[in-house]
Amino acid sequence: MARAVFRILLHDPALRMIAILMMLQGALVCSFGPYISVLAVRVFGLGDRGYAAMLVVATLVSVTSALYAGIRADQTADRRRIALTAAGLVICGAGVMTLAPSPASFLLAQALLFPANTLFGQLFAQARLAAMDQPAALRDGIQSTIRALFALPFVVVLPLWSLALNLGVPILRIYPVALGLGAAMAVLIWRRWPSKAAMAGRDRPSGLTIRAALAELASPRLALRILALGAVSAGGTAYWAVMGLALTPVGGTGGDAALYAGLAAGLEVPFMLALPLLPRWNRSRLILIGAATYAVHLVGIPLLAGTPFLWLLLIPAAAGGALTLPLPIAYLQDQLAARPGTGAALMALMKVAGDGMAAGAFALGTGLSGYTLAAVLGALVTLIGGTVLVIADA
Repeated sequence: MARAVFRILLHDPALRMIAILMMLQGALVCSFGPYISVLAVRVFGLGDRGYAAMLVVATLVSVTSALYAGIRADQTADRRRIALTAAGLVICGAGVMTLAPSPASFLLAQALLFPANTLFGQLFAQARLAAMDQPAALRDGIQSTIRALFALPFVVVLPLWSLALNLGVPILRIYPVALGLGAAMAVLIWRRWPSKAAMAGRDRPSGLTIRAALAELASPRLALRILALGAVSAGGTAYWAVMGLALTPVGGTGGDAALYAGLAAGLEVPFMLALPLLPRWNRSRLILIGAATYAVHLVGIPLLAGTPFLWLLLIPAAAGGALTLPLPIAYLQDQLAARPGTGAALMALMKVAGDGMAAGAFALGTGLSGYTLAAVLGALVTLIGGTVLVIADA
C-alpha cells in the first residue's frame, strides 16, 4: 500500500505540488519550533507569563484566520488565492524580523503574522480534493503520507540548526531562512496551484453563509470531539514549550533542543508510513493509545534533561506523535466530508482548544513549580482528551 501511495504522489501533479509545499512548510515550522519559547522568554525578555500570553493571542489569531479562510475557500472554491495570501503572511513575518528584529517585531511576527498562515490546513483540504478519484482504501494513506512529509525536513533541517548554533551562528538567523522558504512557497503556489476553473469539476462553491457554516461547527456533537482532540493536541504544544526551555540552559546554544526535535520528528516518519498496517481499530482508540505514549515522552523530558537517558524518549515521542498527529486530521475531515475547507478549519479549532489548554498548563505549572509540573499537567490534559474521545465514540 505504501508503494501505491508514493506512486500516486509522484505521478499526480496536484498531489506532487502539495507534497513539496508540505515539506517546505515543515522546514519553516521546524526552524522555529524549538526556539520560540527561548526567544520569547530569554532573548526578548517576555518571561514565562509573557510567553503564555503570547501563545493565547497567537492561538486566537490562528483559529480566526483558519475559520475564515476555510469557510471562504468553500464559499468561493478559490483556494489558490487563499494559499498565496498565507505564503505572503510568512514573507511579511520573516521580513520584519530579518530587517528590524526587536520585541515589538517579534510579537508582530509570532503573535499575528505567522499564526495567520493557514497553508497547513489548506494543503490537507486540497489533498482531499485531489485524491477524490483514488480508491477509498488509499485516501487515508495519502493523507498520512503527506503529514509524514511535513515531518521529513525535521530530520535534516534541525540537525543543521543544531550544528550551526553550536558553531556560534546567532539564533535570529532563523528569520532570513524563513523568508527564503516563504518566497519559495509563494512561487510554487503561483505557478503550480490549480486555478478555480481547473478545479470546477470537483470543487464547487458551498453556498453556505459564514453564519450558517459557523452554526454547523457549533453543534454539540462536533464541539465535544473538537475539544477532546484539542486536549490531545495540547501535548504537542506543551512539548515545544517545555522541550526548548528544558534542553536549553541559560546561556546555552540550543543545539541539544534542535537535535532532539529533529530526531523525534525523523523517527515519526516511518511510524506514520506504517499506519495502514495497524489493526483496523477505530481512530479514537488509536488516538488514545498515541496520547498515552506521548504523555510518557512529555513528562520524561524535564526529568531526564541533561542525562543520556533523555534520548530513550525518542521512541515514545515518535510512536505517540505518529498516532496523535495524522489521525485527528482524517477524523475531523470525515465530520464535514462535503466541505474540505471548513473541515480543514476544524483543525484550527482543535488547535486553539489545545493551545489554550497547553498555555494554561504551562502557566500554572511554571507558576507553582517549574517545567516538570508544566509537562505533567500537559500530559494529563492529553490523556483526558483521548479518553473523552473514546467515550464519545463508544
